[in-house]
Amino acid sequence: DAHMARQRNAGLIILHDGKIRFERYARGYSAEGRWTSFSVVKSMTSTLIGAAIRDGAIKSLDDGIADYLPGLRGSAYDDVSIRHLLTMTSGVAWNEAYDDPAADVARFWSHTPEPDIDPWVGYMRKLEKAAPSGSVWLYNTGETNLLGSLIARATGRTLSAYMSEKIWQPCGMERDACWILSLGDTEVGGCCLSASLRDYARFGQFIVDGFASNGSTIVPDGWIDEATRKQADIGEAGRGYGYQWWTNDDGSFDARGIFGQGIFIDPQRKLVIVSNANWAGGARDPVASEARENFYREVKNAIDQEAALPAK
Repeated sequence: DAHMARQRNAGLIILHDGKIRFERYARGYSAEGRWTSFSVVKSMTSTLIGAAIRDGAIKSLDDGIADYLPGLRGSAYDDVSIRHLLTMTSGVAWNEAYDDPAADVARFWSHTPEPDIDPWVGYMRKLEKAAPSGSVWLYNTGETNLLGSLIARATGRTLSAYMSEKIWQPCGMERDACWILSLGDTEVGGCCLSASLRDYARFGQFIVDGFASNGSTIVPDGWIDEATRKQADIGEAGRGYGYQWWTNDDGSFDARGIFGQGIFIDPQRKLVIVSNANWAGGARDPVASEARENFYREVKNAIDQEAALPAK
């Protein structure tokens, strides 16, 4: 409870071995409410890419993104693969500063979409190349939004419909979710799904269980290991970036959104921790972020100490 107050958490839930060990609500939020994911949904969008590959709608991660979104041809994305987008290593210039109204992440919402062009394609194809594809990691919400456009184009489905079939129904979610729409009235693949705390936790458990529903996985064999291990160097010791997942060298990984949204997963311990918050120190609040990392370590230590107790 003290941790919740310091983090300005509205909801915190801990699952261990598939069972709820802790669940608390605050700030007017409840089990019946929905809370925006911000970038936590990036990891769900990544999962839908895996599902589209298993379904045969996407042939390979090494296909060029412009093969599926031809509006990107002739742009800085000519030699960018789906894998580059998943790992945020396209080499395309992008500004993700949330406190800068001139940053790309803000400017998109005020630009005028071109007729008959996906709004994200229309914006992103005007960006410049800053580094060779695959050489540099750069956090880029716009490119996760392109992944959302890719899924819709390849499957012929809306992201919401595909999410419902591949994640919401197999997970047995208890509540409907809602997804903010872009200027082109399509879901924003990199942000802003709103769901209940327990349903975020169900998604985390779905990952621990290996994306399996009724004995059938929704993604290709080996996908979970690829997606949740370090694929790109982010310049932090012991950490990396997978397929839209933040990775740790100890095998744990997490989905993160600004202002304290998160799904932390430690598959070895069968541990899922979900937080919905409203950090006081800004979108990325470094003090609150470090405090949350410490909390994750404390929970892991508590589980290890419990496992070491003599059997009753």
